[in-house]
Amino acid sequence: MTGSNPMRAAETAPGGRGPAAEMPDPWGVRRAENLLTTLEGVLSARVVTTPLGEVSEIHILASSGLGPKQVVRNVESALLAHLGLKVDHRKISVAQTADVRPIEALERGAIREQVLRRSVLFEDLGVASAERAHRVVLGVRLTVGGRTERVEEEVADTLRARLEGAARATAGALEKLIERHTLAVEGVKVVEALDRTVVFVVVRGMGGRDSHVMTGTAEVRESAERAAVFAVLDATNRWVEARRSA
Repeated sequence: MTGSNPMRAAETAPGGRGPAAEMPDPWGVRRAENLLTTLEGVLSARVVTTPLGEVSEIHILASSGLGPKQVVRNVESALLAHLGLKVDHRKISVAQTADVRPIEALERGAIREQVLRRSVLFEDLGVASAERAHRVVLGVRLTVGGRTERVEEEVADTLRARLEGAARATAGALEKLIERHTLAVEGVKVVEALDRTVVFVVVRGMGGRDSHVMTGTAEVRESAERAAVFAVLDATNRWVEARRSA
């Protein structure tokens, strides 16, 4: 390696206040590795130095999008341009893989897949005018484990009736998705609390000899009807999951 060497220049702290051993990254290795992982196709990088801070090896794990020679040239150019380091290309080794994702991405993917399998997903809420005057039709669509159900409720065009209709449509869609159980909406109310407008619902779940009263809330953001849907999902979340897992 020739040229200026910020890794060796780091033997003393800025301003000459102490030896390199007191610095968290005396040879600038982490700085170089972070730089290399920003290059196109580079998944991970490891820089090995001698006790004097000279680069002895650079190991690159890259995707198969670029050829190894191009990856090496990119590494050489980046080190020279950003850190002033000229590294012999023979010190750079490149391993390639067809599909490698960081462990964080794998974990996020696994968690998302598990959530999609277990959770009730809200798809949409539709509100349309009914054939009769002063009435509307509310449709709620939910998905569980890839299966989707949509239930409609026709109600009077008043705030209270629309809230109850949205809640009942949500409960009806849940009934179809979990089967062999019944959900009854026993009450829906808009509550002003702590400078927020909240929809509060009471839902009864029934199956066999069991009967459970559940409550749920959701803040009104886009619409009160939409909040009623989320309040029912909040109330029934654990109850539905327990019956789906049984």
